[in-house]
Amino acid sequence: MKGKLYLVSTPIGNLKDITLRALDVLREVDLIAAEDTRRSGVLLREYNIKRPMVSYHDRNKRRQAGKLVDLLEHGKNCAVMSDSGTPGIQDPSFYLVKLAIEAGIDIIPIPGASALLAAAVVSGLPIDRFAFEGYLPRRKGRKRKRLDALREEPRTIIFFEAPHRVVDTLTDAMEILGDRDCVVGRELTKKFEEIQRGKISGILSHYKKRGVRGEYVILVRGRGELQ
Repeated sequence: MKGKLYLVSTPIGNLKDITLRALDVLREVDLIAAEDTRRSGVLLREYNIKRPMVSYHDRNKRRQAGKLVDLLEHGKNCAVMSDSGTPGIQDPSFYLVKLAIEAGIDIIPIPGASALLAAAVVSGLPIDRFAFEGYLPRRKGRKRKRLDALREEPRTIIFFEAPHRVVDTLTDAMEILGDRDCVVGRELTKKFEEIQRGKISGILSHYKKRGVRGEYVILVRGRGELQ
């Protein structure tokens, strides 16, 4: 009998945001594949979970995914954890899931925390429909080209962004999309959680003055929702 692949959502900051079901799965599987074993180890130690771990990240995904699928085909149950949040969103879990589907492995989602949804529901922007863009391209020319393609997007647009690129991304967004309503979530669920709401220009001024640290989710009102 083949094993099962569990996609286990983990906290995005506050370790208490783990579900009881996720803890049960992590205690019972034969193996845990983690994007960063040191970071995931903090969570496992907090809940006294002692299971074998292997690293599974973007740099080793092709080699490691094959090994994991082989273990699954031989009856081992495996849980996959990203650094934080739900596996498969902006991480290499997609590659493993694709191989597991081809091998006929049962894949079971264990829902939980998500920075994307946490930011969306507190934004105050329309989220009955939204466009999730993940991380914009790092190269400035490609990033501006992508923003230009979103100029007429009617839905609320959501991005992830690294701290050292937040100011540049907001600057480009204001120049290309216009000074729209914007919300920025910083360090969601953590001690220094912050939600900034306003026009892009105002939020940009705020971060230029105070500096930028932490992890960010940026939401911009869509063209069709301008008021």
